[in-house]
Amino acid sequence: MAPAFQITGDAGLQPGFADPVHGAQQAFRGLLQAMARPGTLQTCGQELAPPTGLSPAMAAVCLTLADADAPLWLAPAIATEAAVGYLKFHCNAPVLDDVGQAAFVLTDAAGLPALDACAQGLDRYPDRSATLVIEVPRLEAEGPDAWTLAGPGIEDTARLATEGLPGDFVDRWRDNGAAFPCGVDLILTHGSRLAALPRTTRITDAQEG
Repeated sequence: MAPAFQITGDAGLQPGFADPVHGAQQAFRGLLQAMARPGTLQTCGQELAPPTGLSPAMAAVCLTLADADAPLWLAPAIATEAAVGYLKFHCNAPVLDDVGQAAFVLTDAAGLPALDACAQGLDRYPDRSATLVIEVPRLEAEGPDAWTLAGPGIEDTARLATEGLPGDFVDRWRDNGAAFPCGVDLILTHGSRLAALPRTTRITDAQEG
């Protein structure tokens, strides 16, 4: 689990939350709401100006949840030198080469790794699985191509529209759900918006509806 990058200084790093305690608490409340109500859009990190590679919402997730005991893996599009330095300085989180050892997997939609290549957790310890934070080109509550979501935390159904993910993503997600209680959780981000998809959430593609 050797870190993939080494940072030698903090010169030129963009700031994190202006008030780290208040900022992290506010972001954490938004994340809790997102996980409790899958598919519901939340605003998070709008006050942040993170470096290239990180959106405000993705940066807020990391500043709130990542630490020395929660290592990161970054897809090539995310892993700019500035982004790696920002995360290591503000989160003190190791950045790993092995996606299977990471607690948080940061990726763009095009660089999404195989879900089953990420930490799956164990039947007795499902919380040892990874959370994937995926920056997508679009994230909206509705649209002609919107998914229909169902599962715990959703009354009847919810709708969520996004794009850029692999064409077989919904099939991959069903395989992930079949592994319950193991499997990964997702946080989709776009700018300062985010929506969560816990592993218990079921997705029906618009073409199937």
